[in-house]
Amino acid sequence: MSKYLDKARQVRERTDVHYNCAQGVLAAFAEALGMDEDTLFRVGANFGSGMRIGSTCGAVTGALMVLGLAGAGDQEAATGLLRKVRVNHEGFLDCKDLLKLNMQTDLPKHEHCDGMVYELVGLTEEILRDRGFID
Repeated sequence: MSKYLDKARQVRERTDVHYNCAQGVLAAFAEALGMDEDTLFRVGANFGSGMRIGSTCGAVTGALMVLGLAGAGDQEAATGLLRKVRVNHEGFLDCKDLLKLNMQTDLPKHEHCDGMVYELVGLTEEILRDRGFID
């Protein structure tokens, strides 16, 4: 397991405070980005639950923000990330659609959202590693 995934798990497993999916992805890369977690928690505060309106999944927006902050915010990186998420989730990127899709399984909502965070951390790590932004 990577240190980024470990960090995302630590954030998502906290019981003293709830961090949304965008915050979970952002915090996983705080050290690599040279930023403190509190700043990234504030940046991602309004991106959970699909920007609070069921729009683009917070884990996806968090991953896109990490790519941009790392200097990999070009169209190729973003398109590649979005393509992989769509392939993995029947073409969906919106929180409301992903949650509807998840209702077809027995997976509780919290576990589904954790899974999205972990998936996006992995995809983001792969892009950053391939481009030499992280070791």
